[in-house]
Amino acid sequence: MTSILFTPVTMRGLTLPNRVVVSPMCQYNSDNGSANDWHLMHLGNMSLGAAGLVMTEMTDVSPQGRISPKCAGIWSDDNEKALKRVHDFCRQYGVAKLGVQLAHAGRKGPTTPPGAGGKPILEGPDAWTPEAPSAIPYDTGWPMPHALTKDEIKRVIAEFVAGAERLNRIGYDLIELHGGHGYLVHQFLSPLSNHRTDEYGGSTENRMRFAIEVYDAVRAVWPEAKPIGMRVSATDWVDGGWTPEETVLLAKELKKRGMDYMDVTTGGLSPLQKIPLSAGYQVPFSEKVKKESGMTTMTVGLIAGYQQAEDIVASGQADMICIGRAAIYDPRWAWHAAEELGAEAPYAAKTMAGHPKLRPQLFPKRAQP
Repeated sequence: MTSILFTPVTMRGLTLPNRVVVSPMCQYNSDNGSANDWHLMHLGNMSLGAAGLVMTEMTDVSPQGRISPKCAGIWSDDNEKALKRVHDFCRQYGVAKLGVQLAHAGRKGPTTPPGAGGKPILEGPDAWTPEAPSAIPYDTGWPMPHALTKDEIKRVIAEFVAGAERLNRIGYDLIELHGGHGYLVHQFLSPLSNHRTDEYGGSTENRMRFAIEVYDAVRAVWPEAKPIGMRVSATDWVDGGWTPEETVLLAKELKKRGMDYMDVTTGGLSPLQKIPLSAGYQVPFSEKVKKESGMTTMTVGLIAGYQQAEDIVASGQADMICIGRAAIYDPRWAWHAAEELGAEAPYAAKTMAGHPKLRPQLFPKRAQP
C-alpha cells in the first residue's frame, strides 16, 4: 500500500515532498538575536533529510519579544544577514523546504536559557520590562509586564510585518506565526492572561482580534504564492482558559482570510496547567480543528513511531506531523520512516552514497524480488 505520509502536500505555490515537518526548536544560542555556526550545523543537518519541511526556531520580532537574551531574532540588519547565511547553506546543500516561526514572547521573558535554569531575570543588564495584553505576570516572582496600549499594539504588529519582509528578502518558503505556548498572541487569546476591557479583550471575538490583525498584516506583505500558518495552543489545560471550541472558531475565521494551515499544540500559558502526557497526546486537538473548521493542520507532541505517524495522517487526524525531539535523536528520521513504510524520501546529493538502493543486501525489503 502507498504511504500517505510520503505523498506530497501543496499549500499555495509550495509543494512539500512529504508530510513530515521538523518543528521549530528554540536553541538559545543566538548572539543579540543573530544566528551563528551552531544554527548552520543544526539546521543544515536537518535540511539533509529529516523532513520535507524544516522550521527555524521561534524567531522574535523585537529584542523585547525574546524569551531569553540568547533567543533568535529578526529585527536588525545583522539578524537578517546572519540568518541568510544559514538559509543559503540549507538551500544549497539540503533537500527540505524552509520555514521560520515568527514570534513575540510577551510576558514569558526575560528568563535565563533552560540550560542555565530558565529562571526569570528581574534585574541587571539582561533584564527588560516585558509587554503583554494585561499587567499580569506569568507566575509569582516573574516580572510584571507592561499592558500594551492600542498604539503599542500597532507598533508590535508593524514589527511582525518588518520581520516578515526580512524573511522574504532572505528567501524563506513559509512563515508560521506563533500563537501558542503562552507567548504574546496566545496571551491575547486566553482569558487567563487577557483582562482588557477594550476591543482586544472580553469576548472570544475580541480576544481573537490581535491574532487576526497580526495574520492580516503579515499576509498583506508576504508573497501570494507563499503559505502562512499559525501555531495555536488548543487548550490551556486550566479551567477557565482558552478552549478547543474557541480554537475551532479562530481556525474558521483565519481560513476565511486565507490562512494555509494551523499547527495545533497545547498548553504553555499557565504554570497551573496539568497535561496528561502520552504518545501523540495532542493529536485529538488537531483532528477536532481539521474536521470542524476544514483547516489544514499539523500535529505535534511525542510522535516518534513511523507507523504512528503514518496512521495519524492516513486516518485524517492531521495533514502533516511535526517532530522535534525525534528529529534531534534521529536527523534522518524521514529516511528511516520511508524505508519502514516502503516509500521514498529525498536525499541530498552529497548523501546519496548512503541510499539503501545502493546496498539492498542490508535492507530485506529491497532485496526481495
